[in-house]
Amino acid sequence: MISIQNVRYYRNQKDILKNVSWKVEKGQHWSILGLNGSGKTTILDIINGYIFPQYGTVEVLGNVFGKSYIPDVRKEIGLVSSSLQHKIKDYETGLSVVLSGKFASIGLWQAVEQEEVQQALNFMQLLGCEHLEDEEYGVLSQGERQRLLIARALMANPKILILDEPCNGLDLLAREELLEIINTLSAKADCPTLIYVTHHVEEILPCFTHTLLLRKGEVFAQGPSKDLLTEATLSKFYNHPVSVQVEQNRTWLALKAKEQIK
Repeated sequence: MISIQNVRYYRNQKDILKNVSWKVEKGQHWSILGLNGSGKTTILDIINGYIFPQYGTVEVLGNVFGKSYIPDVRKEIGLVSSSLQHKIKDYETGLSVVLSGKFASIGLWQAVEQEEVQQALNFMQLLGCEHLEDEEYGVLSQGERQRLLIARALMANPKILILDEPCNGLDLLAREELLEIINTLSAKADCPTLIYVTHHVEEILPCFTHTLLLRKGEVFAQGPSKDLLTEATLSKFYNHPVSVQVEQNRTWLALKAKEQIK
């Protein structure tokens, strides 16, 4: 699905990513965990072909970057991000927001078939936002907007769905509702490969079989989530002692008193 080999990306002579290698296989769902400035957004931009690394190779869905037509690759990648949320006009209805995903456009400018309308309504029902069909985007809550944007991304039947900090700005209840929806989506037989980007460990659901830990532009560790989300690994990752508690198959962290980590 995704293969990144020995990638280096720098800007203004400063390394943003350093010798990053990462591979996502079909059937896996990944979380990407890292603090601000760890390189998470840069990796997403590279996967989508918005920027190109100075060194290394990138292959997405069998397309080798530099030898493929990137706009065609992007059509098979669904992206939900805060930058997209701010581009949508306040007067757009919930249904038109979702339908626009069929054409990868901001706003709905093409005529649609009844079959496409029904498909949009089906996705809205799956995401628990069918009641927002005629509501204007500008009056919706953050959580409601995120549900519409995920439904919008699914309209293109992507093979990869990237969720870039989708719970950012949500209160506790709205966050848990959205996470439950994502968990339900992951159980669907036709669910695309999920890439979930966060800097909150507790958002890593059991459906995310694998985790990539990024720190200061480098891969700190990667592999099965159950092997990485441990007290020892996360204490070293954050360079601060943490305690780990597992509830409902999710990992929750608390900071311990600062001490020297050997």
